[in-house]
Amino acid sequence: MLKVGVRLRSQVCTTEVIVVRAGDESAALNCGGFPMVDLTHPQDSEFTLAGDFAEGSLIGKRYTDDADSVEVLVTKPGKGTLALGATTLTLKAAKPLPASD
Repeated sequence: MLKVGVRLRSQVCTTEVIVVRAGDESAALNCGGFPMVDLTHPQDSEFTLAGDFAEGSLIGKRYTDDADSVEVLVTKPGKGTLALGATTLTLKAAKPLPASD
């Protein structure tokens, strides 16, 4: 369950995120092909990085879904790709500043 402000970590790599926007609270946030867990959840070594979700995440970048309903901020990078269910999240581009005359 996603809530704004929750800190989550990957079960298969070093990725950690903060949830910035949680449009659909029933959505499952995944990293590396497996659900992300709370920071206090003990490390489980039975999972390995899924090949389809191994493009990585970048520190300090925001990732969002196509509908812009979920947004996360990466606080620690890793090898796993962030996804909402089976749909990968995309890197959110910065908005250009208005031109000044």
